[in-house]
Amino acid sequence: MRYLFLVTLALGICACSRPHESTEEARPAPAEAPPPKADPRPVIAVFGDSISAGYGLQAGQSFPDDMQKQLDKWHVVNLGISGDTTEQGVARIDTATSLHPAIVILELGGNDGLRGMPVTSTRSNLDQMIVAFQNAGAKVVLAGMTLPPNYGLDYIRDFQNIYQDLAAKYHVTLIPFLMADIVTKDLRYIQADGIHPTAQGSEIIAGTVLKAIHPLLAADTRR
Repeated sequence: MRYLFLVTLALGICACSRPHESTEEARPAPAEAPPPKADPRPVIAVFGDSISAGYGLQAGQSFPDDMQKQLDKWHVVNLGISGDTTEQGVARIDTATSLHPAIVILELGGNDGLRGMPVTSTRSNLDQMIVAFQNAGAKVVLAGMTLPPNYGLDYIRDFQNIYQDLAAKYHVTLIPFLMADIVTKDLRYIQADGIHPTAQGSEIIAGTVLKAIHPLLAADTRR
């Protein structure tokens, strides 16, 4: 029954003028504000789709935001884009690797499955992303998803096996079903669209992810 709730996922230039000649002493130019300091904390990048982006929620209510509230010594960067497929994730992977993340939560694939894309393509795209993140020095946490039963047992099995197989192949941490802890009979943690987590649901998902990455946080020596 819990899979019935997963259906389609949503997607100054300064003008300068030549000063007039004047006998008056020119005023000193105002001091420029110093550039903002870079956050020195190690980065956790959440690379995903609408579940990460916080679709339907107010600013600050996504599960990466909830993670940040509990991780003072880490900088959680939300790179979730609603509607993204794994192919689109591959196309923008440089935006994540350029941050030199210590940990990446890879939360993509759900939109592939809901669109009935070939599992071979989804597997290949996720494979490329895991390799790219690991080559960039990041530890990867693979957040799995599942599909509604009308997609057929064979397709659902093959889709779920993507996450299990890649986690085993690359020895990465696996969350088999990211939303498992918010699927209840009364659906109180799911928005009215039947797809996305509520603010409370996002808090629970943050807890699910934090539990999965706890060994990685403890093992990182850059803090």
